[in-house]
Amino acid sequence: MPTDCIPFKNTNYFSELICDYLEENESLRPFYNRFPKIENFKDQIEDKQKNFSTATRKVLVNRLKHQYQKVDTSDITLENINLLEQPTTFTVTTGHQLNLFTGPLYFLYKIVSAINLAKTLKVEHPEYDFVPVYWMATEDHDFDEINYFNFKGRKVQWTREASGAVGELNTEGLEEVFEVFSSQLGMGTNADAMRELFTNAYLNHTNLADATLYLANTLFKSYGLIIVEANHRDLKQLFSETVKNELLNQTSFKAVSKTITKIDALESNYKVQVNPREINLFYLKEGLRERIIYENETYSVVDTDITWSTKAMMDEVNTHPERFSPNVIMRPLYQEIILPNLCYIGGGGELAYWLQLKTYFETVNVTFPMLLLRNSVVIKTEKQSDKLEKLNLSMSDLFLKQDKLINTQTELLSDIKLDFSSQKEFLKQQFENLFELAKQTDKSFLGAVAAQEKKQTKGLKNLEKRLLKAQKRKLSEQLNRIKTLQNELFPGCSLQERNTNFSEFYLAYGDQLIPQLVLNLQPLKGEFLILEL
Repeated sequence: MPTDCIPFKNTNYFSELICDYLEENESLRPFYNRFPKIENFKDQIEDKQKNFSTATRKVLVNRLKHQYQKVDTSDITLENINLLEQPTTFTVTTGHQLNLFTGPLYFLYKIVSAINLAKTLKVEHPEYDFVPVYWMATEDHDFDEINYFNFKGRKVQWTREASGAVGELNTEGLEEVFEVFSSQLGMGTNADAMRELFTNAYLNHTNLADATLYLANTLFKSYGLIIVEANHRDLKQLFSETVKNELLNQTSFKAVSKTITKIDALESNYKVQVNPREINLFYLKEGLRERIIYENETYSVVDTDITWSTKAMMDEVNTHPERFSPNVIMRPLYQEIILPNLCYIGGGGELAYWLQLKTYFETVNVTFPMLLLRNSVVIKTEKQSDKLEKLNLSMSDLFLKQDKLINTQTELLSDIKLDFSSQKEFLKQQFENLFELAKQTDKSFLGAVAAQEKKQTKGLKNLEKRLLKAQKRKLSEQLNRIKTLQNELFPGCSLQERNTNFSEFYLAYGDQLIPQLVLNLQPLKGEFLILEL
């Protein structure tokens, strides 16, 4: 399929921090371990191998085998699970929330990036094995972020009361969501496949974690994807000493605060992505996920009557490690403690907060993974490519904000000059002469000259705006075609991947959609992909 690429920096959709990271700006070097180049993975493998135990591998594999007993999966995924028990097997991991029906398209791109990087590493290092992992964020509790997806410009939403970890939410009410979605799908084989997938995932499972596990496994099991549901006692037990350290010493707060100070000291416009709390843990029980705080020599859970002394708190960690849930600061550490992971693949916002964590990892002696920006894609049709050509547009043009795109195209399409820059420059020169004349005659006239300059400059700007507006009216038919095309490829004036659900493209391409993504996405290429399907 035809493809094209645009540097991330040229899209205008990625932060200064991420663009500088991709360019390996030297000022960011202290905040990551190794940049994700193929030649750097050998050293990363050796570091992780020294710092990951056989005992942890056994716990992980046993838990995964138990988890997959309830899932009809592929031989290659089961083989990958078994491989994880070997000291020569490593993971490439991405993670995502439990968005309804996968949420935006980039859910697919994250996982395909992990699948393809694992393949690339196997070719480069055949003496090792590499398995792609999707980490389900089952412990998140922000239901409003995940309870909908966009389909053909409409929000398909699951409305209900929710509390506690989202993975434990029962699927009550999703029958109504299915009816709404089904009515919008239309007829045909691919539409029926979407109905069947939604039904089997959400109407035939009792909680959101199991539904998402089924959905992701169905879409990616043929590629050996391993899905991790980490909210389990056996895995939390591996994390319990870290939890105690956090409760007693506020380790993450101290380490991450130091890093934030270093970031703030840089000569840049970098924004701190997350700020640590003194204790970066939640207390987790059925219907409850609230912050743990320490005040007056007592631990307590926010908005509850639950309290502990220090001894009682340590006993609680020993007895019920599953009740302690890491927040955004500690979740990456939990992941890297229980997985033999080499690289984390995430979006720009995710990588921004990972870049705050290296000192914390060093403090607790856990290998910091390589950080890779996930693949980003705009999918276009052959018909849309034809429209681009007829309108004499490039895809780079469509990455412009719509106002700027329309202004630029109006100037290009006009048979008269709309830019008054030369007139403004001439006016400026004339008033410079008048200022000199005033200085030589009567300096009291300087104010009057300045006022007149301001008035005439403003008048020129207004004429320029009126002329541009008039030309927009004259060229409205062609400009509207440009707007329509941009809105198709950038719905809501945003990136397609952040808005559109995969089901829209599945209706058109069916079960060829994911294979085409796997064929075309190159995770180490470091550019934004334009893919024609």
